[in-house]
Amino acid sequence: MRHANRGRKLGRTAEHREGLLRNMAISLFRHGRINTTTEKAKELRPFAERLITLAKRGDLHARRLAARDIADRDVLVQLFDAIGPRFAERPGGYTRILKLGHRRGDGAELAMIELVDRG
Repeated sequence: MRHANRGRKLGRTAEHREGLLRNMAISLFRHGRINTTTEKAKELRPFAERLITLAKRGDLHARRLAARDIADRDVLVQLFDAIGPRFAERPGGYTRILKLGHRRGDGAELAMIELVDRG
């Protein structure tokens, strides 16, 4: 039984999966949208939205909690100075996943995850 076993393993160890999500979140915040597989996008969504919620709080403790996952200082500053205030009035749902079809090489389903335009 799968009681309380959340999340996809994505064929990786726990450390590799955590690093993958951190790097994908950094790319998402830097570029505003990224293309990936649908499964990775669905795993990234709650991870990234939690960080945006911390950025909305904006206090020192929230910044330090976010810095555990965002290693790039420029992206961390952008997250707290631009992205957090942009979604200040929005109660959630900061990202959107759009399906793009199948990858030619292996048939994996592709998706684009992006930050929604306005708060």
